[in-house]
Amino acid sequence: MQDSLTIGELSVRSGVAPSALRYYERLGLIRADRTGGNQRRYARAELRRVAFIRISQQVGVSLDEIRAALDSLPEARTPSPQDWARLSASWRGRLDERIRLLTRLRDDLDGCIGCGCLSLQRCALNNPEDTLAGEGPGARLVLPRPAEDATLT
Repeated sequence: MQDSLTIGELSVRSGVAPSALRYYERLGLIRADRTGGNQRRYARAELRRVAFIRISQQVGVSLDEIRAALDSLPEARTPSPQDWARLSASWRGRLDERIRLLTRLRDDLDGCIGCGCLSLQRCALNNPEDTLAGEGPGARLVLPRPAEDATLT
């Protein structure tokens, strides 16, 4: 078994286009060594990083957050299961909050679309007479209030 993968091999194994792999490398999310002919060679451990990036993006995590998480992993060795568990634990609260928001959106969206008014300004159920406008912009009933808003109320 080879110790390294070409960009094409990494692409096939990960399901990620070579252009995206080059982009991830440019952002510092993955690393490649170069051959004498300047071809990229990826350590097999990069497959886990690419899988982590893909899954994280699919649940709405930004590339900046992904980079910060990956930067917490050791550079001098392949991350261990304990390293990945530590990273996972650090994200648990954020992921639970995203799940809560998505569940609320899913559950409340039927009622809003079913109403037919399609207007947050005139919604007699959730925002009669647009009273929420005084609390600031955004989806005030769905999104948690930023800390600075919470101190004003």
